[in-house]
Amino acid sequence: MQKMNGLDWVALILVIIGGVNWGLIGLFNFDLVAAIFGQMSALSKIIYDLVGLAALYMIYGAVKMNK
Repeated sequence: MQKMNGLDWVALILVIIGGVNWGLIGLFNFDLVAAIFGQMSALSKIIYDLVGLAALYMIYGAVKMNK
């Protein structure tokens, strides 16, 4: 098994943050990112973008591991 590098860890943390945020939205209709950084503020949009990019990176990593 290959060790995780720094980018892997950052992507994992961002995907976890995104998953927790979606869980809060689904269960309680509460958007934690928006509550902390403002409803669709520039910073919120950046965080949403980073979470999406991290998810794509995790998909790439999963495909790469299965080869």
